[in-house]
Amino acid sequence: MSTTIEKPEQELLISGSEAIAIACSMADVDVITAYPIRPYDTVMQYVSRLVADGEMDCEFIVAESEHSQFEIVKHASAVGARVFCGSSGVGWFYAFEALAVTAGLRLPVVAMVGNRALDDPGAFGTEHNDALAVRDLGWMLNWVATAQEALDTALMAWRIAEDPRVFLPCAISADGSFLTHSQVLTNVPDKSLVDKFLPRYDRGDKVLHPDNPITVAPQVNEDWLMEIRRQTDDGMRRAKGVVEEVHEEFRDIFGRGTPSPFFEEYMTDDAEVVFVGMGTLALPVRVAVRQMREQGIKVGFVRIKWFRPFATEEIKACLSRFKAIGVVDRDYSFGSPDFGGVLYNDIRAALYDSEKKPLVISFIAGLGGREVRGQNVVEMKDVMYEALATGKIDRDKQWIGVRR
Repeated sequence: MSTTIEKPEQELLISGSEAIAIACSMADVDVITAYPIRPYDTVMQYVSRLVADGEMDCEFIVAESEHSQFEIVKHASAVGARVFCGSSGVGWFYAFEALAVTAGLRLPVVAMVGNRALDDPGAFGTEHNDALAVRDLGWMLNWVATAQEALDTALMAWRIAEDPRVFLPCAISADGSFLTHSQVLTNVPDKSLVDKFLPRYDRGDKVLHPDNPITVAPQVNEDWLMEIRRQTDDGMRRAKGVVEEVHEEFRDIFGRGTPSPFFEEYMTDDAEVVFVGMGTLALPVRVAVRQMREQGIKVGFVRIKWFRPFATEEIKACLSRFKAIGVVDRDYSFGSPDFGGVLYNDIRAALYDSEKKPLVISFIAGLGGREVRGQNVVEMKDVMYEALATGKIDRDKQWIGVRR
């Protein structure tokens, strides 16, 4: 796609958290709530600086708990305010009641999850189980890999979530420390382009207002609950098409973005085996893939971007081209099929009725922020090629980089 950007961009050295805060400012978010918990809290710190310096005009409310901050944005969204909130780890869980209700009420709250390990045992490093806990509630879920992608995805998130065909909350996951605290050069678009791309939030006749008497948070018991759940399902099904539309328009206006909104491929054209993962896992895996390619080993990498909605047909078409798939999870689903990770189980399910079924192998790596190193990627490659040669998957080699 050939695109001419109408206004010059500004290049800033910022972290993933700061990129999200800048996106909040450029999107003219009306209400932002905050409660400090690492590693998400760097977002609220940067927002508070923008507000204090007069560079951002919003209602910035520091709540007394994670639960309260999500309750505030939930109600603000119902009356027509564009909102933002966020948390990490057990803070995200403390807000769980509000998170469930937000999705059930079809409120387009945009939030950031600074992914970190859940207590106990506690760790401030990356793990994906915190954000994944809402996967079955009606939240859209996206994992970003860079500060640039964090900024761009946030702008798209409000556009997608606030679309009347969707009206669902969206959580942007940014790996703790690896992305939330690491600064890189990032292109910040001109505000006029953002205004062109992102219209004001309009709830239409669904806005909560004294002049528009409607019911919010009904207690329907058994009478209407199934119908309401089905309506949420319809919204999530439509979200996939809206993601595609918004992604394409973003590429047209801003001149960047991957060919597919749902996943990104790296050195996969003639690959025999590929790694699949989410978030900042991309950095070490790409480096290792390049090194193995120099040795003539046909490996590649596919990074999943949108976990919900899950682009089943597109992902199936992509992954069925390969002989073996190594799904690298920064999470764990205790007692699940094959004792695998969450992403692994979804990938395997997506490939179930594929005519060409690659071997799908689960790897658990990088939990709690542990580094996934080049030798770990080589180790996983060896397991995949061994499985191809024998036709058997060695489950004992599933946990990578673990002291035994």
